[in-house]
This record gives sequence, C-alpha cells and structure tokens, in this order.
Amino acid sequence: MAHPGRAVAQRIGRVGVWTLQFDRMPVAEVRRAAARLEELGAGAIWIPESVVSKEVFAHSTLLLAATERIPVATGIANIWARDAVAMQNGARTLADAFPGRFILGLGVSHEPAVKRRGGIYDKPLTRMREYLDAMDKARYSGPEPAHPVPRLLAALGPKMLELSAERTAGAHPYFVPVEHTPLARRTLGEGPLLAVEQAVAFETDPTKARELARSHMSGYLRLDNYANNLRRLGWSEDDIAGPSDALADAIVAWGPLDRIADRVLTHLGNGADHVCIQPLASDLLRMDLERIGELLRNAR
Repeated sequence: MAHPGRAVAQRIGRVGVWTLQFDRMPVAEVRRAAARLEELGAGAIWIPESVVSKEVFAHSTLLLAATERIPVATGIANIWARDAVAMQNGARTLADAFPGRFILGLGVSHEPAVKRRGGIYDKPLTRMREYLDAMDKARYSGPEPAHPVPRLLAALGPKMLELSAERTAGAHPYFVPVEHTPLARRTLGEGPLLAVEQAVAFETDPTKARELARSHMSGYLRLDNYANNLRRLGWSEDDIAGPSDALADAIVAWGPLDRIADRVLTHLGNGADHVCIQPLASDLLRMDLERIGELLRNAR
C-alpha cells in the first residue's frame, strides 16, 4: 500500500506559498490575495499559528471559502493551543465542508510561545506522540468525512522526522537550509511527504537583501529548536550569533528570479516533494503577487 504522503504530494504539486502576512491584513484583502494565489497556480497556501496570529481553523475556513480548488495547509497548528479532541474534530469539520482541500500540519511550537499561553513546554516528542494517540481516539457526533484530513508534523531533528513517517503523511521542515533536505528525506524514507519552507526576498542588492534576511531571522535564531538544528548541520556559534552573511544567504533565497527558482529546484532535487516559498517584504502588508506568480512558474 502506498504511503499516504504520496497522495498529498500529488494534490499540492511542487510549489506553494507560505505566508504570515495574512495575519496582518484585513479579511477582505486576505480573500482577494488568496484568490489571486489560486489564479497564479500556487499548489497550496500555508499559514502559521503564532501566539498573536489569527486562530488557525477560523483562518483556514476563511481561505478555503475564498477559493475554489487550492488546498490550505496549516504550518503549523499549535498542539498547545487546543486539546487533541478539538484539533481532530475541527479537522473533520473542514474535511466535510471542503473535501480534499485541508491539510493539518501540527507542531510542538517553542518554549517561549507555550509559556505565553500559560503552558509548560516539556518533553515535546512525548507530548506529540500522546497528542496523536488522543486525536485517533477522539469521538465525533458528525459524519466522518469521505476523505480524512492528512496530518503532517513540523519536524527538524531525526526523532520528530521518524515520528512523522510513522504516524502521519509526512513532515514540514521550517527555517532550514538546503543541506537539511537530503538528511530529512533519508530519515523519512521514500513514502512520506517532505514539504519544505523556503523564505525568499525579491531583492537584488546584497546589502538590502541581507538586511531583510536578518530582520526575518532574528526572532527565530533565539529559539532553541531552530538554533540547535543549525548546529547539527555544522553552522558555528558565530554564524548563528551574527547571523553571518553565509547563514543569511542559506536561509533566505534572494536575487533575480532565476536564482531564487534555483534554490527551490535544489530543495526538490535534494528530495523535497513540495517547497512552500515564503515571500518577505520590507513592508509586511505588501504581497508582491505578480512576482510570486512569476517565481511559481519558474520553479515548477
């Protein structure tokens, strides 16, 4: 039997768009932008769930209702934000309302964010295993959807990647350089979906591009999960503290569209099934949709 990740890979294609900019936009603008991304040929729309973002199920419903065909994926729904029964039954509801179009990415988040919610961040791998068990046992009074929602896990290290392969359709690594992708593929094996996030900056001036990259990276590098993953990959303390030009260039693809597209294609060549590009902008309310569309065409 084929791994469920294969069906998801076929559904979302090779390139999608990951954005947190929708969190900062009025709903009417989000609707228009989502519809345009569908017209431009994005394989999927990926949205996060932070402590200050739109609630991820409400946000997903908004995007699904504003579009006709494009899948919407959570990157990620925070397991500390709701109990496992609420997570499972929310997914069931969206699967019934929008058949085949919702993908549930789950993640353990980060200690500072969990503390802000009043929780205790402890044994994240164990917590995720137990959470998946509870989701599987969740009862539901509504009809079971004809097509259950596929689950993915936010995964960087080998143990969470292994759990992704064992218990879900695959993995969604975030904030990773291209050298992480072949390691993730080897750990996952051939079947599970590997959907990699790649930040991009439509900027050709090196100084401006790296300023934008460092602004994007600064908060993430203070989080142990991301910093430790970079250490595992061989990046030095000086690289991480800077961050260095080399690390900025590794995390954020910038330059002419063909060079950015090459980065996407490198992830795909290294074993990714899908790359969700995250366009950065100095104005966080601006989405350069036309250049996103051109990049989608170049990177497929």
